[in-house]
Amino acid sequence: MKDEMAKNKLNITEFSVLEVLYQKGKQTIQQVGKSILISSGTMTYCLDKLERRGLLSRNACRDDRRAIHVALTDDGNGLMDEIMPKYHEVVHQMFDSLNTDEAETLVQLLKKVKNKV
Repeated sequence: MKDEMAKNKLNITEFSVLEVLYQKGKQTIQQVGKSILISSGTMTYCLDKLERRGLLSRNACRDDRRAIHVALTDDGNGLMDEIMPKYHEVVHQMFDSLNTDEAETLVQLLKKVKNKV
């Protein structure tokens, strides 16, 4: 997966932002930051880079003038359509050694940790 990200000139933070938007659709900047646990300063820098590359766009929220929505552009969706099958394959290979009980335990533990954040 590192090779795929390098080929597409993405670091892990940039990929994580794109993944959240790909999976969840339009999000506020705060929602994206909370999903991937990065600071607002890092988020701004990352969004600036991805926006310059034409992979995402920022738009003011009609319901809340303080909020900014972030969404993938057509180019961003195209890139993620290309990357995500490879990413899912890597994740599948990482976890296919777990039996059903182990996988359930892992999911429960990750949910427990996530809820503390």
